Amino acid sequence: MISETSKTAAAAERAIRFLPSAPLPGNLPEGRLAIADMANAFGVTHRTLHFYEEKGLLTATRVGPMRVYGPQEIQQMAVVNTCRETGMPVAAIQDLLEALCDANSQEEADAIFRGAMIARKRELTAQQSTIRRQMQQIGEMLEFTAGQEIQLNDNARPEALSDQELRCLKLMAEGYPTTRIARALEVEPGQVQGMEKEIIRKFSSNNRFQAVAKAVLLGIIGH
Repeated sequence: MISETSKTAAAAERAIRFLPSAPLPGNLPEGRLAIADMANAFGVTHRTLHFYEEKGLLTATRVGPMRVYGPQEIQQMAVVNTCRETGMPVAAIQDLLEALCDANSQEEADAIFRGAMIARKRELTAQQSTIRRQMQQIGEMLEFTAGQEIQLNDNARPEALSDQELRCLKLMAEGYPTTRIARALEVEPGQVQGMEKEIIRKFSSNNRFQAVAKAVLLGIIGH
């Protein structure tokens, strides 16, 4: 199996003679572009362009300390940008550029690119089917639980929550995972796990979902 590092090196070293016809931005300035103009034209950040260069998806010419992109690099960016907007993974774009390096004509390059787009469309279609099934399952579960009241221990309010626990509870209600809550509260993940257990205990619940549901029904947090 070819490693990502090997792919990056190969993509950076091999020249692409024929680039596919990918749409260019309408506001594209003429001539070579400095990195700021390149970023503005494609609606990305400098960091994104640096990342593409690190991954071998793009190259730049240096004029002193400045990165400059010529017509070839601009067209390659159009190809990469189109791929990224479809959600294509970086590794797949690296494979695509490798295949384009072997193209012997413009027609062949366009056919390779079209084939990659068709494959990506099939992937997205499969994902749509999966999402529809998942949404249907959620809908059926919501219908099943509609009207069922969660036992609230005679509507007794839980033990008082600390300010930190209340913030944690609100983030739990937003569906944040433990690691993200830890970043938001600027604490260690282990501390968040402890808080979640304490919140679940205070609500006499079995899990975080039941604790959040009880908190909503008691008016402690909003819907």
